[in-house]
Amino acid sequence: MPSAFQLQCHFVLIFLAALKGEARYLEVRDAGEDEPFLLLSEDLKRELSAGQIYRRSLRCIDMLSTEGQFTFTAEQPQLHCATFFIGDPEELITIDYDSVNIDCQGGDFLKVFDGWILKGEKFPSSLDHPLSTSQRYVDFCETGSIQRSIRSSQNVAMIFFRIHQPGNGFTVTVKKNANLFPCNVISQTPSGKFTMVIPHQHRNCSFSIIYPVVIKISDLILGHLNGLFLKKPSAGCTGMGDFVELLGGTGLDPSKMFPLADLCHSFHGSAQMKIGCDNTVLRMVSSGKHVNRVTFEYYQLDLQELENRKENSIEEFCFPSI
Repeated sequence: MPSAFQLQCHFVLIFLAALKGEARYLEVRDAGEDEPFLLLSEDLKRELSAGQIYRRSLRCIDMLSTEGQFTFTAEQPQLHCATFFIGDPEELITIDYDSVNIDCQGGDFLKVFDGWILKGEKFPSSLDHPLSTSQRYVDFCETGSIQRSIRSSQNVAMIFFRIHQPGNGFTVTVKKNANLFPCNVISQTPSGKFTMVIPHQHRNCSFSIIYPVVIKISDLILGHLNGLFLKKPSAGCTGMGDFVELLGGTGLDPSKMFPLADLCHSFHGSAQMKIGCDNTVLRMVSSGKHVNRVTFEYYQLDLQELENRKENSIEEFCFPSI
């Protein structure tokens, strides 16, 4: 059985419910319970490997994890629409406007957001993104042909649009580009392994996993010495300059999540924690004085582990009533 967050936070569904104030759970066609990101079928992968361009129409609320050309044509007034894009952790997303036929003067809009935003919560958070929130929006009605190509700063991006007149719409081409030093990432899967490297840069990077997981950190290099410390009201690593923290919560924005553990010093070995929260985030804070690196793997907690969550000392923060 899928977790409450998977039912609640097929992100597209939450966005639609938030905008329209309608049913709490809505169904996305073509999306199975275990496929919240509409991943490619094997047949489609074979088709794309043959050099063909993937093309399809967009729904008002949609999610894409592949390159291709995508067209939206309004059959009726569509006032609250969004498409979410996601790539692999080592990828950036480029959105090119091929053609746009909307009535900006009549109240239509088409905006790209650098990241994801849902119910007022952003990923990456404002603390972890190099641009201000206003700079993360690119409005076609303001830029027109001046900026017809937008590249994301991480592996997720989205577009918002409103179209009043049936027959109007737009076509975009989505491409993916290599990112040598991935910083902020949303994982497409409930399990995986990843190494985050921040090379002498003063920045914060978050890796978000929207599942309850076991996370195992096998290697941490911070430029100074050893330890895993559970958070206490008066304790933490904030004075260290370079550290890793584990966060948990039910929303999207890491800055609004509860801090569960700090890793203040380098170590080689294994540090493991079960986190029963709907969203788990590993966040690295870097002063820019060192080359910081953390290697970790994660897998989804099974139903039995979740039922036994009362054994977990952080249960009160991760299982709020829904």
